[in-house]
Amino acid sequence: MTAANGRAASGNRAVGRRDTDEGADDRGGTGRDVRAAGSGAAGQGDDIVAAVVRQWHLVRPDIDTGPMEIIGRINRCAALLQQAEDAPLRRAGLTRPEFDVLGTLRRTGHELTPGELARETFSSGAAVTKRLKQLTERGLVERRGDDRDRRVAHVRLTDAGRDLVDEVLPEQLSYERTVLSGLDDGGQRTLAALLGELLVQLEGRLGASRS
Repeated sequence: MTAANGRAASGNRAVGRRDTDEGADDRGGTGRDVRAAGSGAAGQGDDIVAAVVRQWHLVRPDIDTGPMEIIGRINRCAALLQQAEDAPLRRAGLTRPEFDVLGTLRRTGHELTPGELARETFSSGAAVTKRLKQLTERGLVERRGDDRDRRVAHVRLTDAGRDLVDEVLPEQLSYERTVLSGLDDGGQRTLAALLGELLVQLEGRLGASRS
């Protein structure tokens, strides 16, 4: 997750949708349905999406709910992960999107423009601008103007920013490892491979439509 901040980042977001600073929600094909079903709708050992699917089968037995069973679960997992408190980041006074910016600068190892950061973290330009302002005020990143075009800014980590990333990253990875501990190593590898295949397809289809 965190180690893959960037094009697959992160991990940290619903696939195919630019993130904002508005927090997590249950958007997607079954988001509103999941909330309406309520936690009590699921049977013994069922997840909430299974309850949603059963309800749809009752009222519309003619439709194929196969896509809902995948996309609905992805959206639900994304919402729960985004709502969860990332303890190491919270202790460092960082939000997940802010850490994505710092992590991107650390892993690439060189200066990036705000536009490049937006593409790497799958964020809007306005969201990146807000994060950079906050991180600059904390002394974690610094900006310099381009020598040839003053309209262009280049962003880099300060020593304090680099030290903070190196300190928090192992703790955050340990936290995320705990979140995934319900799946064995084989299950995690299988899930990662399947999600990777889906992401490549979505980036090819949806990414091209945004460019």
